[in-house]
Amino acid sequence: MASLPPHASVDQQARAVLRVESAAIAALADRMDWSAVESLVDLLLEPGGRVFTSGCGTSGAAAKKIAHTLSCVGCSASFLNPSDAPHGALGAVRRGDVVILISKGGGTEELVRLLPALASLGVRIVAITGVPDSVIGRKAEITLRVEVDAEPDPFNMLATASTLAVTAVMDAVTICVMQRNGFDRRQFGVIHPGGAVGERLAAHS
Repeated sequence: MASLPPHASVDQQARAVLRVESAAIAALADRMDWSAVESLVDLLLEPGGRVFTSGCGTSGAAAKKIAHTLSCVGCSASFLNPSDAPHGALGAVRRGDVVILISKGGGTEELVRLLPALASLGVRIVAITGVPDSVIGRKAEITLRVEVDAEPDPFNMLATASTLAVTAVMDAVTICVMQRNGFDRRQFGVIHPGGAVGERLAAHS
């Protein structure tokens, strides 16, 4: 992306971004530690526990999306706001719950501050980060290393390809959970009766 001249046309720039981002996601197939992914799938399939996702900035947006996607397949998941958490919102978390912390660099201050409390509460910590040997990565029971070679912007700063990579990996995890727990079309219809998806499910019921 940085090699494109500043006066490149919009379609040239946009196509370049899409190529970088699609290549970043495709590369994950050969980069992921699939044993760690399988461990996360197994953890999410354990009965009784709930799932909380947390992150700041763009990682926070990814965390919200991941919680929603997990909920769509019957996995009880909610977003834990890292700003509200130390002001009482941690009261929603119970021993045995799973907390997924998302941080590109693994050192997000707001998440690091939660680690002692999460340990005291006895939760299962999962880290999704590009730096497994980070504070968050080292404290996690399961660490998924999700990294990309570069972001598509000229400064390699905007968390775009890396954010898509995180959500893509968790999409894969969610679908594995869905297939392993026998989640079927009828259950999907109960959880998702609204919109075009609900209409399609109702038409096939």
